[in-house]
Amino acid sequence: MLQKDINFFKELLGKDNVYDDKAHLIAYSYDATKNRYEPELVLFPRNEDDVSKILKYCNENKIVITPRGAGSGFTGGSLPANGGIMLCFEKYMNKILEIDMQNMVARVQPGVINKTLQKAVEEVGLFYPPDPASQDYSTLGGNVSENAGGMRAAKYGITKDYVMALRAVLPNGDIIRAGKKTIKDVAGYNIAGILIASEGTLAVITEITLKLIAKPKMTKTAMGVFETIEDAMNAVFKTMSTGVTPVAMEFLDNFSIRAVEEKFHKGLPKDAEAILICDVDGDLDIQLDNQLNTIEKVFKENNCKEFKKAKDEAQSNDLWFARRNASQSITVYGSKKLNEDITVPRSKLPELLNRINGISKKYNVKIPCFGHTGDGNVHVNVMVDGENEEELQRGHNAITEVFKAAIALEGTLSGEHGIGLSKAPFMKLAFTEEEMNLFRAIKKAFDPNNILNPGKMNL
Repeated sequence: MLQKDINFFKELLGKDNVYDDKAHLIAYSYDATKNRYEPELVLFPRNEDDVSKILKYCNENKIVITPRGAGSGFTGGSLPANGGIMLCFEKYMNKILEIDMQNMVARVQPGVINKTLQKAVEEVGLFYPPDPASQDYSTLGGNVSENAGGMRAAKYGITKDYVMALRAVLPNGDIIRAGKKTIKDVAGYNIAGILIASEGTLAVITEITLKLIAKPKMTKTAMGVFETIEDAMNAVFKTMSTGVTPVAMEFLDNFSIRAVEEKFHKGLPKDAEAILICDVDGDLDIQLDNQLNTIEKVFKENNCKEFKKAKDEAQSNDLWFARRNASQSITVYGSKKLNEDITVPRSKLPELLNRINGISKKYNVKIPCFGHTGDGNVHVNVMVDGENEEELQRGHNAITEVFKAAIALEGTLSGEHGIGLSKAPFMKLAFTEEEMNLFRAIKKAFDPNNILNPGKMNL
């Protein structure tokens, strides 16, 4: 970074919002992938006007810029792989601008933490459903950029289902508004839809208008224990076909169950091939009980050998313990976790898990699986010794085959983590060359000088 560039940004933002010291460069060099790419400069814009002026200058001077939320992503979407500027929103652009009770929407800046918005709207009886596992620290700007999901997606959908409008700054500094506050809006191209999940490659989001819904009054939890993966996965899509839609329908396979039990000694059934944990919600006890009774009936029709209903919040938390602690527990199988989040149609879940079992045996690696089966999203974890190069290579080969299996079953590379750097090489598995060329044309239309987060998604 030239000194003249640094001087420009210090004059624009003030010296307390411009950093090129080693401590800041290291602090903003990594995300949850643990890969490291140092930026050359870290900037903290105070408002949308600052963002506009920063992008205009960078575009004119061909300076690469990477937007960043909390840096909690699993695919390297916010890593400054090409150096340049890291644009950070947590210091200033982190405010809830409006909670509109009459129209049931919220306007927020990109640096607002997901959980902060959830708490704020619940205090007034409203509800923002998207709940990524990182909700305690991930930002809404990052959630939109990656189209984050979560456990409640089975019933309520993912981030894109709640974005009504965006304000964003194009690479040349122009400020645009995409979408409206209205329930219906069919005028013009769906630019907001294009920006969602674009991973900061097309524009920098500066304001988000989100749909809210009424908060359900109560939730109840149940767990089913199954002797085979096939029975459990069949129970998932057959439950959905009854008209009952659980808030969440999560599963753990035998590897995951054993890992949690080894680490925490919770009395889990180590001989079970799978467990399913589900929540239902509503406003009346009888409504929730009817849902759970239907789920129990379907589960038992699919050879569920034990069905537990939580009687209170403490029992509910106990049933959920295994799922919430599965990720940290499976480290008993290896020092390095190759973590992917493939998604298939729910009816293809039995075949997907069967194929993953075959891949595990083929490459002699343990592959614990858990995740959001209510929406077909499975977290596949290839566990290897990070110091063993041969085993690590087998693990990477297994991941490639897992992706191929998901695509063959009409699935996709990612249900919520995005593509970023780590999945970029696999884009050719999921998209034809014609489709990739269309993506590149869209990128060029927005960002002809390729200054915004270059190299992500194989663009």
